[in-house]
Amino acid sequence: MSTRILLVEDEPVLADSLRISLQLEGYEVVVARTGPDAVRQSREQRFDLAILDVMLPDMDGFAVCSAIRNSGNRVPVLFLTVKNSSSDKVRGFQMGADDYLTKPFHLDELLLRIKALLRRTRPATSGTPQDVFCFGENEINFSTFTARNRHRQEIRLTQREASLLRLLVDRRNEVVSRKEILETVWGYDVLPTTRTIDNFIVNFRKYFEEDARRPRYFQSVRGVGYRLVAEELPEE
Repeated sequence: MSTRILLVEDEPVLADSLRISLQLEGYEVVVARTGPDAVRQSREQRFDLAILDVMLPDMDGFAVCSAIRNSGNRVPVLFLTVKNSSSDKVRGFQMGADDYLTKPFHLDELLLRIKALLRRTRPATSGTPQDVFCFGENEINFSTFTARNRHRQEIRLTQREASLLRLLVDRRNEVVSRKEILETVWGYDVLPTTRTIDNFIVNFRKYFEEDARRPRYFQSVRGVGYRLVAEELPEE
């Protein structure tokens, strides 16, 4: 499986130059030009590393990093920015960054930092257990956006369904509030109603529960949100 990097940079010339340089090193690169796009990409795809600029349109890199971390995503984050004050660096690390490199920079140093981050975090950011989650007689494959239920029927998941399932799986056995679900799965630029979440949970119960009217896994917590009650099972 190739190493995938999310490159968040709004300056077109620099973004293209970095993309080409990283691709020549064998990395698969996805470029996001805005903060909201970066958050969306981080929810919908698997990445081994995120490189973030701070000065982005609509939503700055600090907010992007915070949103990624609040979603439960532990992907390594490297800030690459002209903001070089000590307070900026401290804020970056407080938001959950793993490294901070200021512009202008030498490409060789950036590549070395990338390799160091990947080497340090590889055991926690790759491998089947994070791509496939099994509970009861059900299986969710986040890399293919598919699932199988107790009848071994294949279910094709939408990106939004996969994102919500990922959040519930990452926070399994904990109550996740409707507010957090809306902010994490739908983002800051879209404001669906809480009824939308309810409809998604109804669908999950139809997919995975033996009796949708008496859910075992996808439980409601009145006035708060939802909880996935499950333990990960080894794949067969």
